[in-house]
Amino acid sequence: MSRRLDFGLVVVPFVVSGVIHLVKPQVFEPIVPKALPAKRELVLASGVAELACAALVVNPRTRRFGGLASAALLAGVFPANVQMAADVVAKQKSPLWFKAAVLARLPLQWPLIRSALRLAKKQQA
Repeated sequence: MSRRLDFGLVVVPFVVSGVIHLVKPQVFEPIVPKALPAKRELVLASGVAELACAALVVNPRTRRFGGLASAALLAGVFPANVQMAADVVAKQKSPLWFKAAVLARLPLQWPLIRSALRLAKKQQA
C-alpha cells in the first residue's frame, strides 16, 4: 500500500474526528462504554489524542512514534465502536442502512491499524 494512502487512512479521519470530538463532544458521549466515568472528559481527551497523532504522523521526525500511537489509539477506542454498534442495532428506529454501516465499521478498524503501523515503519518523508 502506498504511503499516500496510509496517510489518507490515518491523518484525514483523525483530523476530522478530532475536530468533531472537540466542537461537538455530545455526539460521541453516548458511545463511551457505560462502565467508564467522565464521558465528556474522555471524549475531549480522545479528540486531542487524535489531533496529536495526526500531527505526529505528518512530521517525518515523529512519524514512527505517531504511527505507533495512532495504532494504539485505534485499538483503544475499539470498545466505544463496539458500544455504538450494540446501541444502534438495539434501537428499532435506526434505519437498516445505518445499522449496516455501523456494523461494517468494526472490521474496518483493522486496516486502519495496519496503515498506522506501516507509517511507523516509514520514518523518512
